[in-house]
This record gives sequence, structure tokens and C-alpha cells, in this order.
Amino acid sequence: MITSAIAPILRTVPHSDTYAHWGVNFAVAGATAVVVALCVLLHYEGLTLLSRSLSRLHAHARRGVLRGIFGVLLLHVLEIWVFGLALFALLLIDPRFGQIHGIPPESIFDHVYFSAVTYSTVGFGDVIPTGPIRFLVGTEALTGFVLITWSASFTYLVMERYWKRA
Repeated sequence: MITSAIAPILRTVPHSDTYAHWGVNFAVAGATAVVVALCVLLHYEGLTLLSRSLSRLHAHARRGVLRGIFGVLLLHVLEIWVFGLALFALLLIDPRFGQIHGIPPESIFDHVYFSAVTYSTVGFGDVIPTGPIRFLVGTEALTGFVLITWSASFTYLVMERYWKRA
């Protein structure tokens, strides 16, 4: 049943490239899953650590708000770097993963810049991914949106707790 559903798709891809093409896509999908899981776990543990450290602040309400904001910003910068380094590494490992037009392939900082634009869903459009790497890029935008929203909820709770005392 599954074979009959996939057969028409496989017929559209040149036979010699069929397995290599699917292998490249699965490699990018697997790398994407690992990077997303790493960032979500990093965010969860980071917010847990921040929450615990903030609960120990009793006399300094204003510091609690600042610590919460700076902590959340640090988490997002780390997550942007995780995605940026993943993009850089994948494109360095195998050119069949695709390319990103508009940035030099050897520039880590340009990959991190592109990651920041994607993660924050700004999407300037000056850099364009092609090939299977687009799956990682699209998933980064969704992940960034979810994690930024999570941080906004966390920040609201921190502000609610400490702003009244400040």
C-alpha cells in the first residue's frame, strides 16, 4: 500500500538519482529534528534555571526583571547560533544539501546572521536558501516563533511577580 502511494512520486525523479535524492532529504530532516530538539531542550532547561534563580531573589525585584530579560535574550542568541552552525556544517559537509544565495559559504557569521533573521521571522529577503536545506530554514522560523512566544509568556510571569514589588 505504501509502495503504491510512493511509486508515482519516484517515477517523477530520474531513476539514477532516486535513492541519493531521498537520502539527502532524510539527512536534512534528521539534522533538523536533532537541532530543533536541542534548542527546545536548551530553552526548557534555561527557563527552568532562570526561574529557580529568580525565586531566590527576595529583596531585589528590579534585578529579577532584568535577570529574566537578559536570561531570555541569552537563550535566544544561543539557539540562533545552534541553527546557524547547523546550517554552516550541513552546507560544508555536502553541497547536495543546497546552498544559501547571498552569503559566502565559508562565513560562519553570515550563516548566523541568516539564522537570526529566520529565527526571529524577520525574513529580509537578501539571502535565499535553495535545495533541501530549505526544510531546516523553514522549521527554524517555526521553532523561533514558538520559542519567542514561550519567552514572552515567561517574561510576563516574571514581570507580574516582580514589577509590583519594584
